[in-house]
Amino acid sequence: MKDQDTPASEASAQGYSPTYLRYALGMFLLVYIVNFVDRQIFSILIEPIKQEIELSDTQLGLLGGIAFALFYTFAGIPIARWADVGNRKNIVALAILIWSGMTMMTSTAKSFGGLLLARVGVGIGEAGCSPPIHSMISDYYPESKRATALATYAMGIPIGGAIGTLAGGWIGEYYGWRMAFLLVGCPGILLSAVVYFTIREPLRGLQAPEAKAPSEQIPLLETIRFMWSLRSFRHLSFAGSLHAFVGYGVALFLPSFFMRIHGYGLAETSTYLFLIGLTGIFGTYLGGYLGDRFGQKDKRWYMLFPGVATFLSVPFAFFFYTTEDPVLALVLAVPGAILGPMYLGPTFGMTQTLVPPQMRATASALLLFVLNLIGLGLGPVFAGALSDFFSEDYGVDAIRYSLLILAVAGNLWSALHYYLASRTLREDMSLKDAY
Repeated sequence: MKDQDTPASEASAQGYSPTYLRYALGMFLLVYIVNFVDRQIFSILIEPIKQEIELSDTQLGLLGGIAFALFYTFAGIPIARWADVGNRKNIVALAILIWSGMTMMTSTAKSFGGLLLARVGVGIGEAGCSPPIHSMISDYYPESKRATALATYAMGIPIGGAIGTLAGGWIGEYYGWRMAFLLVGCPGILLSAVVYFTIREPLRGLQAPEAKAPSEQIPLLETIRFMWSLRSFRHLSFAGSLHAFVGYGVALFLPSFFMRIHGYGLAETSTYLFLIGLTGIFGTYLGGYLGDRFGQKDKRWYMLFPGVATFLSVPFAFFFYTTEDPVLALVLAVPGAILGPMYLGPTFGMTQTLVPPQMRATASALLLFVLNLIGLGLGPVFAGALSDFFSEDYGVDAIRYSLLILAVAGNLWSALHYYLASRTLREDMSLKDAY
C-alpha cells in the first residue's frame, strides 16, 4: 500500500535522486537543529530565571527534565502510531509549528507554573519530530548507510545545542531571558512551511523490498511485545537511557557549573560552551560512520563501538569535574563532547534495522520513550536534587560533586549494557522476517 502523497514513479527500487536525498537529509538536520535550539536554550538561562522567579535547583531540574520529558515521551507513542500509517512530513511540519509557538510563549511566564505549562507545550510539539523523521530516513536510505544518515540527522543535537547556548547567553546577557525565548522561537514558524511544501513523503518500506508490503498497521501491544522480546533491544534501550540520563543531567547544569565553580559570566559561558558543543558534531557523525563501516563486517560493532566510546569518556569526566583550573576544565570538556554523542547513530540505526518497516516510527518512539523518560525526565531532576542535597555541606561545590557522580557512574553502567546488547544482536536481527 502506497502512502497517499507518493507518486507511483517514486516507488522504484532506487527511490529518489541523490540531489533530493541530500536536500531532504539537510532539511531534517535543520529541523533537528531548531528542535535543540528551542530545547537547549533553557539550560543557559536557568541562572537568570532562578534569580527572577526564585527557584531551587530541584525545581529547575523538574522544568528542564520531567515537565518536558513526561509529555514528550507519552505524546510520542500516539504520534508515532499516526506516523506509521499517515503522512509523516505533514506531522513533522505541524510539530515544528507547535514547539516553536510554545517556545515563544515561554517568554510570558511569570511563575513556576507558567514555565511548567510552556515546557509541557514544547515537549508535546517536539514529540512529533524524531519518530516520523527516523522512519522517513529509513525509507530513503538502505541498511548499509542508515547509521550514517541517522548520525547526520543527529548532528542537530550538538549543533542546535551549541547555537541555543550561544544565542541564549548573548541575548539573555543584553536583552534578558524573555527576549531570548521569543527570538529563538521565530525561525521554526517559517521552517514549518518549508517542510510542508518541499519534503516528499517516501513510499513506506522502500528500502526493504524483501519485506511484505504493510497492508495494515501492527497493533501497538504486538509491537511492544516483539521489541521487548529482543534481548539486544532491551540492553540497547537501557544503555541509551543511561547515556541520556547523564547527558541531559549534565547539559542542564553545565552552564551553572562554569558560572558557579569557575566564575565565568553568562555571555562568556555561552561562548565557551558553543565552541565545545561544536566538537560534538564530529563525534556524532563519526559514531554513525564508524558504526556502518565496521558493522558491515560484524553487526556487533554497532553496539560495541558506542560502548567503547562511552567507557573512554569516564576518565576525562573525572578530571574535568575535579580540576580547579578554569582553562584546563575547558580543555578537558572537549574529549567528552566528542565521545558522548557517538552512540546516537548506531543506537537509532540499529533500532530501525531490528524491526520491519511498518514498525519503524513506533520503534523509534518506544526507544525515545525509554531514553527520554529515564534520561531527559530523571537526569536533570537527579542532578538538581543531588546538588541541593550536597549544598549544605559543600556550598557552591555541590554542583561539582552532583555532576561528577552522575557522569562516572552513569557512563560505566551504560557501557556495560552496550556490551550485553552486542551478544545477541545478530540472532535478534533475523526475527523481523516473521512479519
